[in-house]
Amino acid sequence: MAISANKVVKIGLVGLGKIAVDQHIPALRGNPGFELVAGCSPNARPDGIPAYPSMEAMLAAHPEIEALAICTPPQVRHRIAKDALATGRHVFLEKPPGATLGEAEVLRSFAAEKGVTLLASWHSRFAPAVSLTRAWIAQRKLKSMHIVWKENVRQWHPGQAWIFAPGGMGVFDPGINALSILTAVVGDAVIVKKADLHIPVNCDAPIAVEMEMTTAQGVPVRADFDFLQENLQTWSIFAEAEDGGKLSLGMGGAILEIDGQPVMKEAEREYPGLYAHFHELIASGASDADFAPLRIVADAFMLGKRIAAPEYIE
Repeated sequence: MAISANKVVKIGLVGLGKIAVDQHIPALRGNPGFELVAGCSPNARPDGIPAYPSMEAMLAAHPEIEALAICTPPQVRHRIAKDALATGRHVFLEKPPGATLGEAEVLRSFAAEKGVTLLASWHSRFAPAVSLTRAWIAQRKLKSMHIVWKENVRQWHPGQAWIFAPGGMGVFDPGINALSILTAVVGDAVIVKKADLHIPVNCDAPIAVEMEMTTAQGVPVRADFDFLQENLQTWSIFAEAEDGGKLSLGMGGAILEIDGQPVMKEAEREYPGLYAHFHELIASGASDADFAPLRIVADAFMLGKRIAAPEYIE
């Protein structure tokens, strides 16, 4: 159902962990199109926001809430999102949109049935240099691409055991951000050819991955993901064109170099962009539920080789 583009949408947060506090709350407070009414979490109680132990309790106290952002771990996201959609509220899904493709597809169909907006959010697509990268690639015939996405799980996910549990995706949790950029900029389907999944002996999800892919047009794409990177974190994508041109997208899409020359270096503002997009979707009565990055992860798990890695100790 479309609304006025100037309407202030009352929104609630489901899940009040690190990502909600670091990104969602500041982005919502900086967007005049939303009013952050309340949040819910079994335990977390961040300052400055009314908080309830469950979504049901929050909605009972605040029936005026029109939209919900689901910021929980992916293993429980489907049930919560389906319940939210059933009440006729618009839903913003933190990435990934579900623990499985099947869950995500059910939500897409259910949102359409209920006539409400569903956003499968991929925040890295809103990094400053992604649109310029897409334009550069569109004008050339690519020779190859290489993703290097390495970060420290102990820094970004301290004490979060869910990330190595079934459905938590392990290093694919950050790696899917790179895959969301890849699928946005190549303008083509991406096919997984080989994946080595290094899984700690006490975990159920990989801590490192080497993956070989191609676009549907046959451009080779390699990805190296690592969850044990210390010191400088690496979030880079490199592209080489058949004419010799080279592109380097760094810091998750905030820095762009072309042929060795700096083109862009801007501060990260991904979540403000995401929420502006969400408001536009609600205003126009549309949804954005693209699951291409999740499909690549699913394919990697389907054909990937499991390699035992040392025990992970927090």
